Amino acid sequence: MEKVNFTSGFILLGFSDFHYNHGSFFSTILVIYILTWTANLLLIGSIKLSPHLQTPMYFFLGNLSVVDISFSTVTVPKLLSCILHGEDSISFHGCFLQIFFFILLGTTESLLLSVMAFDRYLAICYPLRYTLIMNDKLLFMLIVGCWVAGSLHSLLHTYNVSQLAYCEDRLIPHFLCDVPPLIKLSCSSTTLEELFIFTEGSMVVTILFLFVLISYVLIARAILKMINKSSRSKAFSSCSSHLIVICLFYGTIIFIYFRPPSDYSSQYDRIVSMVYTIITPLLNPFIYSLRNQDVKQALKKLIVQCFSHS
Repeated sequence: MEKVNFTSGFILLGFSDFHYNHGSFFSTILVIYILTWTANLLLIGSIKLSPHLQTPMYFFLGNLSVVDISFSTVTVPKLLSCILHGEDSISFHGCFLQIFFFILLGTTESLLLSVMAFDRYLAICYPLRYTLIMNDKLLFMLIVGCWVAGSLHSLLHTYNVSQLAYCEDRLIPHFLCDVPPLIKLSCSSTTLEELFIFTEGSMVVTILFLFVLISYVLIARAILKMINKSSRSKAFSSCSSHLIVICLFYGTIIFIYFRPPSDYSSQYDRIVSMVYTIITPLLNPFIYSLRNQDVKQALKKLIVQCFSHS
């Protein structure tokens, strides 16, 4: 069989095997992409300009918005191209570059969600020592740690998949380059790569998920011990948005990457992938904004300032 070289690349199937209205689908995805940029930029602007939002929680939230914008940008433009052309080619280097940033941003978001859970744990369980513990130095170290760890994790997986042999069949049944469909496409033995990806990937996700779970068990215990009802309500409100985002993020990740190979379906995977690559980056700023009065007020001030200057 002819091995794919560095110039032949791959072909993304997109949704060409689905029956749908191309114009309506293209317009919907484009609107979602524009709204994602707008909503996240408004949230970042509100956090930057409002003195009330200059806290560690909103600093992490601003970084999460940067990740969401980047995550959407890595996937949506290629999806729009696939919708326009039915199928779309991508170079060998371009495919693995997309995989690198896709895994990097997904891992960084997972790490950020864990750090945000840790921040809420400190704020609720140790309120008097919170500002001393969560200082500027620790904030910087946590953010840099998320990006560095995400980069190393992504580099490891991208390198392993790029070393596989890819032969005549260059058709990827997806709208983006991702690890599972590329492993399916390889004509070499992938047993060791699949074992490594599953064990290392599941270990990382499990550790982060357990960290978040334990943090919220301790948070829930601390909230239930509060005597004042208004304090309990405020503490729960500061955590509820984060919990919704975590459930949405981990639910789709577990469905895609941690199920038996016999249950693999490229059509279902493409639909579910749209949730965490396209829908989640749009929903995150709305979830945090709609359930947070401080963010609502800051957004109103920012919008009023924008219109007054125009």
